[in-house]
Amino acid sequence: MNIRGKDIKIFTANSNPRLAADIARDFGTTLGKSEITHFSDGEINVKIDECVRGSDVFLVQSTCFPVNKHMMELLIMLDAFKRASAGRITAVIPYYGYARQDRKAKPRQPISARLMADLITTAGADHVLTMDWHAPQIQGFFSIPTDHLQGAPLLVNYFKQKFTAEEMKRVTVVAPDLGSVTRTRKFAEAINAPIAIIDKRRPKANVSEVMNIIGDVKDRITVMIDDIIDTGGSLCNAASALVDNGAAAVFAGASHGVLSGDAVKNIEKSPIEKVVLLDTIPLSAEAAKSEKIEQCSVAHLFYEAILCIHNDHSISRLFT
Repeated sequence: MNIRGKDIKIFTANSNPRLAADIARDFGTTLGKSEITHFSDGEINVKIDECVRGSDVFLVQSTCFPVNKHMMELLIMLDAFKRASAGRITAVIPYYGYARQDRKAKPRQPISARLMADLITTAGADHVLTMDWHAPQIQGFFSIPTDHLQGAPLLVNYFKQKFTAEEMKRVTVVAPDLGSVTRTRKFAEAINAPIAIIDKRRPKANVSEVMNIIGDVKDRITVMIDDIIDTGGSLCNAASALVDNGAAAVFAGASHGVLSGDAVKNIEKSPIEKVVLLDTIPLSAEAAKSEKIEQCSVAHLFYEAILCIHNDHSISRLFT
């Protein structure tokens, strides 16, 4: 493996081609030429249509729905680049699927996040670039270098521009659960706002019950911050609880909009005024039509990170 490739080439599979194209556009170039087809039995076939020998290859692929298909595309393309003698191969995974299976919560459970890390490494990745892992320990699952970008600065910029100076004085940042407290505190410090915490219990997967709100939200503009919005059940229950406790308005921001099941319908029926997501995962047609859902681009942040990686520069400045 070379430490660094001679030139940058950006490729994509099928999960988020628009984001990949936006990153390539920031480089003033186009996406690398490749083709993904399927055999009659569903097997994935990959063809790389240009030379990558000695190049610094960056493969952009979120492992979002359908997760297993997109994961296999990622693995097979990594193998193709390795066998084509790419100088260095970086798997750019804006959204890392299986991240919520990061530990054995019950007996006889797998640690699927670790398994995915092993597969990505074995397939040929020399380096991984991602954003907002659900659990920081996933970084330790890899035996290759990883860079972990944070989406919070982009959300901070959005809300700073959305609210007036007078409105900012009334903002309270809310952690939708105890696991989000650290993320929420950092966000609140960035906009100089107090925090509140929603204490809840979860009787089963994707079902939550709000129990208590720690902190004052009466007559406040509340902004809930999380890393992933999946079915939206927890988020919408939390929003209702905030309104019941006197919140003047409810907004939400998250890095990854999985939005599975009835998530969009749940958000539409909820008291949330706006849900702001990063475009690590493309919106479904239903979500794109919703006036309550908005996306911010991560393309330029990933462009800067890729440039730093290629030039062997630190990416620490991108965290603020």
